Amino acid sequence: MNNPRMKILEMLAEGKIDADEASALLEKINSSEKEAERAVEPEPSGRKPPRYLRIVVDSADGDKVNVKVPMSLIKTGIKLSALMPEDAADAVKDHGIDLGALRDLPADELVEALRELEVDVDSADGDTVRVFTE
Repeated sequence: MNNPRMKILEMLAEGKIDADEASALLEKINSSEKEAERAVEPEPSGRKPPRYLRIVVDSADGDKVNVKVPMSLIKTGIKLSALMPEDAADAVKDHGIDLGALRDLPADELVEALRELEVDVDSADGDTVRVFTE
């Protein structure tokens, strides 16, 4: 048993704290240890999570578009979709986008799934579109 836990149990045995206080202190220690473990856990793939969703468009006419969307903005958008009015969500769903499914998906899982995303489009007109994460 590690030192902080032992100290709490000694305080309980000496009557300095009651069982409820000891339990609360032990829970705080457990939760802070779990947070510390999560903070140092490496990514399952051994790579850092992607930070940006990148969209690059080059048209045959010479037009260029380069959009870099932070993953934190995507995560926030998923959370904010829960605040969308019902009629707006229905209108979006009519266009084939089910925000309810996104709301139920943990944001970190979505970011991990996007890691593998790579879309490359080359049109017959010479336009190119690339969507990827970095």
